[in-house]
Amino acid sequence: MKTEHSIELVELIKSGAAEIFHEVLFLRREIHRHPELSYAEVNTTALITDYLLGLGITPEPSLLETGVVALIKGGGKAGKGTLVALRADIDALPLNEENQNGFCSLDPGKMHACGHDMHTAMLLGAAKILSGMKERLIGDVLLIFQPAEEKAPGGAKPFLDAGLFRQFKPSVIIGQHCFPNVECGKVALCRGSFMAAADELYFTVTGQGGHASAPHKVADPVLAAAHIITAVQHLVSRVAPPHEPAVVSIASIHGGNATNVIPRQVTMSGTMRTMNEEVRSLLQERLRQTVTHIAMGVGVEAEVEIRKGYPVLYNDLVVTEKAEMICGEYLGSVNVLNCDPIMTAEDFAYYLQECPGTFWQIGTGMGNNDKNNTLHSPTFNPEERALETGCGLLAYAALRFLGDVQ
Repeated sequence: MKTEHSIELVELIKSGAAEIFHEVLFLRREIHRHPELSYAEVNTTALITDYLLGLGITPEPSLLETGVVALIKGGGKAGKGTLVALRADIDALPLNEENQNGFCSLDPGKMHACGHDMHTAMLLGAAKILSGMKERLIGDVLLIFQPAEEKAPGGAKPFLDAGLFRQFKPSVIIGQHCFPNVECGKVALCRGSFMAAADELYFTVTGQGGHASAPHKVADPVLAAAHIITAVQHLVSRVAPPHEPAVVSIASIHGGNATNVIPRQVTMSGTMRTMNEEVRSLLQERLRQTVTHIAMGVGVEAEVEIRKGYPVLYNDLVVTEKAEMICGEYLGSVNVLNCDPIMTAEDFAYYLQECPGTFWQIGTGMGNNDKNNTLHSPTFNPEERALETGCGLLAYAALRFLGDVQ
């Protein structure tokens, strides 16, 4: 519920976010021009470090080769020891940008096509707002600029393994992600299971090649691969309960290079997405059985590799409910939406296994339903006014979770 105090704080932060918008915009465009892939975000790390130092915020000693962790120490007396963490990811994707903006990627084969440049600039903007309001911070704010979200094993788990949450013990962690299907100025939240666990599938089918005119003399891996692809598509409907979301997709198949030669080997790869760890384990087991048994039945051999990826991203129910209220105070309740679970994956899930928190969709859509403006697309082009919304909302949420406004 809004109070005079909360209304005053909202207006103060909105004014601050508007004042620094062009500075945050410059940061976003500078990062966008110089994208860096997972585990190689050296210049991005330097940019973040230099900007924070300019705010009087000294980054903590490095936990990994890239990425930045920094602490904004509050000046409020009550509630000291409370810590809220804010996280942004900083890596880009291996894509050639196809936009025509004046700040497009200068590095062929690299592009911020998932909005991590936006996330980083928003968190830097929030840091500037909060650093100017230290006396209002009843506790501390941990800034996490995380590398390598886009490539397994990601950057979140290595950060945690290196002792991030042993050194700092936040009571709440908050993250946000650009979503073009949510209009700029709005946010969307989901309580509970929000994003899927993602596992990579690799199958190698080996037989005995030979002349395509005499298939009875060979052990055909192509035929086996066809049966395998068909069979694994049925697993979800026969293993996962109808109310449990799950996806198994074979996305690539390679084998052979001639019309009259049956190859010796066929390789396949794909993905498995689940929202439940029990279903995840069961599907993994049944996948192995299905692939190996089908191969055996047609006289070939199959190797199955399942690379376990990010876990289910589970938004804490209490934290998310409070976040909905806080977002409503800042944006107006009409601009706070409920969204359905989605089958994409995010390594923010690892933080949520260690600390209660929530991960929301920050709207970057322009309201024109442009089908080319999608995540992981070479034409992804978010509405930049979302920078002002995102940095202000992060700052306000940090203050509210620290207890500035009761």
